Amino acid sequence: MDISQTTFRDRVEAGAFLAARLAAYKDSNPVAVGLPRGGVVIAAEIARAIKCDMDVLIAGKLRAPFNPELAIGAITESGLVFLNDRVMGSIRVDDKYLEEEKRSRLKIIKQRLEAYRRVKAKEPLAGRCVIIADDGIATGSTMISAILAAKAEGADRIIVAVPGGPQDTTKRLCAATPDVEVVCPVMPALFYAVGQLYTDFSQVEDDEVIEILKEFSGNG
Repeated sequence: MDISQTTFRDRVEAGAFLAARLAAYKDSNPVAVGLPRGGVVIAAEIARAIKCDMDVLIAGKLRAPFNPELAIGAITESGLVFLNDRVMGSIRVDDKYLEEEKRSRLKIIKQRLEAYRRVKAKEPLAGRCVIIADDGIATGSTMISAILAAKAEGADRIIVAVPGGPQDTTKRLCAATPDVEVVCPVMPALFYAVGQLYTDFSQVEDDEVIEILKEFSGNG
């Protein structure tokens, strides 16, 4: 596929496309971690291609009041919170709403994680090259929260791997996390949603995530 092509058939093709650009990391004790749910498909393709461990890393979106599609930040499975100052500066969010949103999203994360961990034990990240994969990037809030989580777990090196996203978000991500390498090959001049990167952007269900985790747990 030519890098100028901005539409992938599906997440499997996007993951393979990314994996070809990550081959150099295969001897760095890597582990590919996917952000559920779409990023898990991407991480699995990377792990299959470079023959490394694979796992999930959950960071849930903190939603803006009256606009659940807008991310004001993200919270990780361990409770670490990242707030997007640029978004927070443009809307009004009171402390009570923020605390309720944190509790609500963390509860959902814990429930999902419980189902995943029944299938596959957590991969240790300490001292490893951690490839954090998602099916695309929009505001960057969730990804930054995932980066903080990986750092807190002792990751030695962090690679962000996404098929595509907006140029301005990618630049902000690089500026905010200068010690993190970002692989984002497709950056359309006009970006409006991650779904524009795909012909098939069907929702990934938990059942599919669980089947992938079974494969990498040795119980598939």
